[in-house]
Amino acid sequence: MIKSGKVFKYGDNIDTDVIIPARYLSTSVPKELAKYCMQDIDETFSERVTDGDIIVADKNFGCGSSREHAPIAIKASGISCVIASTFARIFYRNAFNIGLPILECDEAAKNIKDGDQIEVDFNTGRIVNITKDQTYQASPLPPFMQEIIAADGLINYINKSKNKGE
Repeated sequence: MIKSGKVFKYGDNIDTDVIIPARYLSTSVPKELAKYCMQDIDETFSERVTDGDIIVADKNFGCGSSREHAPIAIKASGISCVIASTFARIFYRNAFNIGLPILECDEAAKNIKDGDQIEVDFNTGRIVNITKDQTYQASPLPPFMQEIIAADGLINYINKSKNKGE
């Protein structure tokens, strides 16, 4: 699986309250959440993001509360992948649970800039900065995690697996 898009770059400690502010949690409808995604750190994010774009951030992306609303809002906004130096563990798990691919790659996070065009190959973990003609290496996503992403999340993956066995 390969994804490519324009980068939205953020720094360290981007917490779930910045990703989707608590004042907008009266809904759990993905497209509604997407309207307010990143609003407190990047007011024009929802206007500028297009399907396939990629978030790149530094350390501890997704820290804070354990709400699934944060990765849901990111995915519903059209973001195809998040790359960071490190992720908060609960965000890491929630992202895969809802089918949002994420990769840890410190070198990519440090060198990729806002607006760069990049391509990500989840089979190999290869990240190519097309703008700067630079390549970085993350750990590839294991096949079962790619299957969860392809199924659009863990629940769908489990349901499909059950249906295969019937």
